[in-house]
Amino acid sequence: MAASVSAAMQVSLWQVLIQRRSVLIGLIILAIIALAAIFAPLIAPYEPNAMSIRDRLTPPGGQFLLGSDEFGRDVFSRAIYAGRVSLSVGLGTAVLASLFGVLLGLLGGFFRRLDGPISRLIDAMMAFPDILLAIALVAALGGSLFNVILALSIVYAPRIARVVRASTLVIRELPYVEAAKALGVSTPNILVHHILRNIVSQLIVQATFIFAYAMLAEAGLSFLGVGVDPSTPTWGTMINAGRAFVGTADWLILVPGAAIVLCVLSLQIAGDGLRDALDPRLAKEV
Repeated sequence: MAASVSAAMQVSLWQVLIQRRSVLIGLIILAIIALAAIFAPLIAPYEPNAMSIRDRLTPPGGQFLLGSDEFGRDVFSRAIYAGRVSLSVGLGTAVLASLFGVLLGLLGGFFRRLDGPISRLIDAMMAFPDILLAIALVAALGGSLFNVILALSIVYAPRIARVVRASTLVIRELPYVEAAKALGVSTPNILVHHILRNIVSQLIVQATFIFAYAMLAEAGLSFLGVGVDPSTPTWGTMINAGRAFVGTADWLILVPGAAIVLCVLSLQIAGDGLRDALDPRLAKEV
C-alpha cells in the first residue's frame, strides 16, 4: 500500500514537472542558488569582507564581476555568502515553525478542552503584522542568527497550527480514528500514525511558503538593522548600504534585490507545483 502511494506521488510530481515547466525552472534556480551558497568558499573570488578602498564603487566587469561597494568589497562574493544566511534562516524557520505549529495544531484539534485556549493564542499572534512581531521578538531576544530564526519561527508557527488544527478537527471524526480509539490505540499513536501522516502533504506545501516568507522577513529585518550581526553579509544589509548610492552605483541594490526575487519566486513556484502534485483534487486536473 505504502509503495503504491509512493509510486503515485512520484508520477504526480513527474507530471507536474513535465506539464508545468515553470515548476522545473523554479526548482533549478533554487538549486543553483543553494549550491552557490553551499560552495561559496570555492566559487567566490574574494573574501566577503575583504576591502580595497582604491577600488571602491567599481562598475561591474573586469576585476569585479558584479562591481564593488563603497568599501571596495566584491559584490558578487558578498551576494554568494549572503545567500548562506538567507537560506539558513528560511530553512531553519520552516523546520522550527512546522514543529511548533504541528504541536499546537494537533493539541488544539484533537483535545476539545485545549481547542479554545490554543485557538485564541493563534488568533492573537496572527493579529499582529508579521514584521512588527518579528522586530519585537528580535529586539527582546537579541540580534543573532539563531534568535532571528527563533523569532520568525514563533511568528509563522500560527500559520502551520491553523492548517493542522483544521485538518485534525476533520480527521478525528473519521471512522478509522474512532475505530483506533475503540481498539485501545494510544493517543500519541493516533496523533502520529492516523492524523499527522494524512496531513504531511499540506505541511510540505506550507513549509515551502514559510521558507519564502522567512527569507523576505530576514531581508527586511537586516534592512532595518535589527537582524543578524551587521558584519555578516546579508541581502538585506547589502540593499540598506546601497540606498545611498542609488543613481550612481545601482548594482549595489540590484544584485541582492535580484537574488531575493529569484529565490523567493522559485520557492513560490515550487510550492504551487507541490500543492498541485500532492493534493488529489488538483492532481486530477494536472
